[in-house]
Amino acid sequence: MEKIQDSKRFEHTLGVEYTAAALAMRYDCDVRDAQIAGLLHDCAKCLTDEKRLSICKKNKIPITAVEKKNPFLLHAKVGAHLAYKEYGIRNPDILNAIRSHTTGRQNMSTLEKIVFVADYIEPGRIHAPNLAEIRKLAFVDLDKALVRILKDTLDYLRASGGDVDPMTEETWNCYNK
Repeated sequence: MEKIQDSKRFEHTLGVEYTAAALAMRYDCDVRDAQIAGLLHDCAKCLTDEKRLSICKKNKIPITAVEKKNPFLLHAKVGAHLAYKEYGIRNPDILNAIRSHTTGRQNMSTLEKIVFVADYIEPGRIHAPNLAEIRKLAFVDLDKALVRILKDTLDYLRASGGDVDPMTEETWNCYNK
């Protein structure tokens, strides 16, 4: 990852790997799987929008209307594809964790939740709402941390006029009970 990411993105990646490993230990999940998913979660982040769109088209990866309008959102789907094709990852749980780390999805595995939360709370992140509270919550109740992140993300996108990916809404509806 150090070779394909800029230094700031690589620092974030290491933070996600570290945080995912810590959460995996807390929630009795495979630590190595969490580290691998954390390291690869943004492997397509530094690609251009055109390259991500091209990879999706070439490999028949579905693109939603929101993703077509905001191709940077495709980095999770393309990242899962690259993890499989370029990095030899065959574990479906790791691939799903990479694929769902930005929007979440219904019925997420523990590893998927860990990578989703780790991406938000990693030590280098400083500009997210309620970060200190969510960092503590993540080690007490992973599902509550997930719901809080989804709520804050949806609130931010709605307040800023940003496009909301339907999968984020679906995930929110699934876990906000």
